[in-house]
Amino acid sequence: MGKVPELTDKDFQAEVLESSLPVLVDFWAPSCGPCRQIGPVVEELAGENAGQAKVFKLNVSDYGDLATRYGVMHIPTLMVFKQGEVFRQFVGLKTKRELQTAIDEAKG
Repeated sequence: MGKVPELTDKDFQAEVLESSLPVLVDFWAPSCGPCRQIGPVVEELAGENAGQAKVFKLNVSDYGDLATRYGVMHIPTLMVFKQGEVFRQFVGLKTKRELQTAIDEAKG
């Protein structure tokens, strides 16, 4: 499995808001234990959805302004974007199935 690309405030607009594909964004921080726990699930989703959806990580320690903009109060927070809008939002540890279902719904 490849590493999930990290978003910055400079590429968020193009990669997430202007994407024609659904986008899963994992708002996380290196110091967050649950964030590290869900990391492998996010990596699996990135690999399994290649070409059908995008998957990114966004370090809230580095880009707190984006976290604030989207109301991220607790991490991990995972958001599925569809056509530039938040389609589904999850806080805390979630199963791969829950996240995949949200991605699939955003595709349709």
